[in-house]
Amino acid sequence: MLRDGWTIPDDVTYLNHGSFGLTPRDVLAVQQEWTQRLAAQPMNFYLREMEPALHAAAEVLAKFVGTKARHLAFVDNATVAMNIVAQSFPLAAGDEVLLNDHEYGAVQRIWRATATALGAKVVTAQIPVPITSAEQMLETLFAAVTPRTRLIVVSHVTSPTAIVFPVRDICQRAKQLGIAVCIDGPHAIAMRDVNLDQLGCDFYCASLHKWLSAPLGTGFFYAAPKWQAKIKTPIVSWGRSVGGRPASWQDELNWLGTRNPAGFLAVPAAIRFLENVGLVNFRHTTHELASEARTMLESLTGCTAYVPESADWYGSMITVPLPEGGAQRTQPNAMDPLQQALWDKDRIEIPIVDWHGRRHIRVSCHLYNTRDDLQRLELALRARL
Repeated sequence: MLRDGWTIPDDVTYLNHGSFGLTPRDVLAVQQEWTQRLAAQPMNFYLREMEPALHAAAEVLAKFVGTKARHLAFVDNATVAMNIVAQSFPLAAGDEVLLNDHEYGAVQRIWRATATALGAKVVTAQIPVPITSAEQMLETLFAAVTPRTRLIVVSHVTSPTAIVFPVRDICQRAKQLGIAVCIDGPHAIAMRDVNLDQLGCDFYCASLHKWLSAPLGTGFFYAAPKWQAKIKTPIVSWGRSVGGRPASWQDELNWLGTRNPAGFLAVPAAIRFLENVGLVNFRHTTHELASEARTMLESLTGCTAYVPESADWYGSMITVPLPEGGAQRTQPNAMDPLQQALWDKDRIEIPIVDWHGRRHIRVSCHLYNTRDDLQRLELALRARL
């Protein structure tokens, strides 16, 4: 019944919400209403309506993620937010930025480019798998800290391996050492309980089109108060309110010219959608499906997931390694042959992830998914592995 609330084609089994989330019909309708309002009278919208509406939407979002609206700004996605951090953070020659080997490829690329330009260095901690405890992860990560470490960049929930990192513990230990922390959080919003004021990070970068199911092209950037006056944006525009409101650090991000903010203004509708379902129910239901997917994949492949069987370690998404061998990509950027076959032959959307030179399958479960989807995946994999 919940599938009817989405626009998924009848012949498609969608198990890739973690890459590109689907937006419920009700939320799309709100986005369209705002788009029509903008198109009908753009002058009135931009000068008089947009900034109050963005602030109202930001207040709803801020309450959802445990902070105040004055501490966050809407951006297109977490990649944009991470670029803002890279543009703003004061790195000097010889300084170090600490990442780990579970981080998103685009994030690694952003910081390598930034460090190279400034004469700084990216250090990558190798977090071993399987993971047995938070203490193991913390000790491994902080063993890579040196006197030159200025910033730790870490995922709340990793993209390739779908692991929940102990980010609060990381923030606490980093603070004791005087090291700033930037959290890459696209997969955590809605999947996990996020309270930014309690978390204690310096920056938080998020996409809202994933588990929150807001429209594509919606995200937010959080900056702790001590950093807000230092924010530099990759895109320079007027840098002020177009409606005559008092100046704020968000002005550089709110007014980029004639961008359509309808997706941002539909974020409260996405929050209402999940709250009407019940966040506890959403997290429990999707984790249970992910757990069933894990059991099925481990039995089918003979391979084992990298984390303990617990909602503390993974939520609505699970990654399991595939057996060694199998058809390989013909080119580095080509789609994996198994992923292509699952789509071409079975109409199943699911990513095959290359991590540390090994192929993995990552299953994402949202409210529109059922056990039938997992059974279709199992039958398809039995025919192709």
